[in-house]
Amino acid sequence: METKYLFVTGGVVSSLGKGIISSSLACLLKARGYRVTIQKFDPYINIDPGTLNPYEHGECYVTVDGHEADLDLGHYERFTNIRTTRANNVTTGRIYQSVIDKERRGDYLGKTVQIIPHITDEIKRNVMALGKTGQFDFVITEIGGVVGDIESLPFLEAVRQLRWELDRDCLCLHLTYVPYIAAAKELKTKPTQHSVKQLQQLGIQPDVLVLRTEHEVPAQMRRKIAQFCNVSPDAVVQSRDASSIYKVPMLMHEQHLDEIVLRKVGVPPAGEPDLGPWREFLSKMDSATEKVTIGLVGKYVELQDAYKSINEALFQAATYQGMKLHLKYIHSEKVNPGNVADQLRGLDGVVIAPGFGQRGIEGKFVALEWCRTHDIPTFGICLGMQCMVIEFARNVLGLADANSTEMDHATPHNVIDLMEEQKSIHNMGGTMRLGAYRCDLRPGSRVAAAYGTSSVEERHRHRFEFNNDYRERFETAGMACVGENPETRLVEVVEIPGLRWYVGTQYHPEYSSTVLSPSPLFMDFVKHAISYKKEKEQQNA
Repeated sequence: METKYLFVTGGVVSSLGKGIISSSLACLLKARGYRVTIQKFDPYINIDPGTLNPYEHGECYVTVDGHEADLDLGHYERFTNIRTTRANNVTTGRIYQSVIDKERRGDYLGKTVQIIPHITDEIKRNVMALGKTGQFDFVITEIGGVVGDIESLPFLEAVRQLRWELDRDCLCLHLTYVPYIAAAKELKTKPTQHSVKQLQQLGIQPDVLVLRTEHEVPAQMRRKIAQFCNVSPDAVVQSRDASSIYKVPMLMHEQHLDEIVLRKVGVPPAGEPDLGPWREFLSKMDSATEKVTIGLVGKYVELQDAYKSINEALFQAATYQGMKLHLKYIHSEKVNPGNVADQLRGLDGVVIAPGFGQRGIEGKFVALEWCRTHDIPTFGICLGMQCMVIEFARNVLGLADANSTEMDHATPHNVIDLMEEQKSIHNMGGTMRLGAYRCDLRPGSRVAAAYGTSSVEERHRHRFEFNNDYRERFETAGMACVGENPETRLVEVVEIPGLRWYVGTQYHPEYSSTVLSPSPLFMDFVKHAISYKKEKEQQNA
């Protein structure tokens, strides 16, 4: 069949969950046997979110081919089990950069370069690129921002043009908000009507409306919305608050969203989607009663989206082991030797979060020393792994001034140092070691046992590395370097075999953890956290 292009737009307010709706629809179509991919168009002028502060945009997600992407791509992967690439995330910055590069090369043959047609043509080219590979039946494109934002206008104009060019091979799904006014005890449809009107003024008539709401939208009200918005009554569905984002695909299927979309693009819906494994996950999630308590030590804990993939990987691992996840956020800036016992007491496991820069780093060292000396299951990720190395160097190897050259250029013991090829690079955008790299694991190590193999591929996002000049000293003192890149011999994984579970990875295993394929390393970490919890309960019985 011809590739179908589905556009997802949003109205009234941001953060309604366009990414979750897009992911849920992709999940349902994939469960019906269709080949699906999703892409996110972000209207900001940054080339990618790699240089954005997490407070600005939440987590920076990394694709297998090394693209720094919007966190919605993490949702796409977790819901579909499909690996994304740089083709799945495009920003205004990348669009303009591409057009300007073409203009400088003379590709436009001296013509005046304008928003229409040059910018919109470049957007359309990016929309169609995935479809033209012949690999997909459906390409779902989420347009970031809200209808009415000036930044989104070129993207929406490109959608308008494609609606005409693609005819029935194209569909627009609009997610909008139906607020509940508590004082009046009423749902209000006017914001939705105005949102659709704005879209219509841009020349786009939505085919499907998804109403984001905290309360049930009665059938009569949905018919009213359909009437005022020129949408067929059976194509208005609601997305009520759910106890978990992973329930949204089921809620959408109950309202026949997948069938509505298929009919609208001329594909007769046949049978039911195969959602057996998804239902099993939800069943485990709903039946769990016991809690496993994990502490997440980081400097962005006020903004939970900064660690979105870690949160979800822990949740998935806990769910598969029949436990509810109780995640305790611990601000690393507020951890010190005087309060560390109170901050970490009662935890079944601790994750030392990734990040960049000096802020909050000393608190991570204090937390790690406490975890190591009290034998708490501990997982260090990226900078968290580097902090494990530094803390061990200071307190076990006796190198009191050990540090990373990221934090102290003059440290006499640079146990973590800048990669050689990075030392001459000063442009912060896209200069890191990014994307999936192979890691060979030492046979018999805890990590090799967790993965069930001696070679894995995981994703990276960093510039600094373990300094191999110190490797022998660490091994002799009890911190084993059990994972390395076979081409560079760079250390990827450290562990202390003598402890319950004390592992650090230079890479980010959370990026590859999905609902149907949870990360083996997170599964093993949570398994040992549960064992430690039960051990404590037996001692206190």
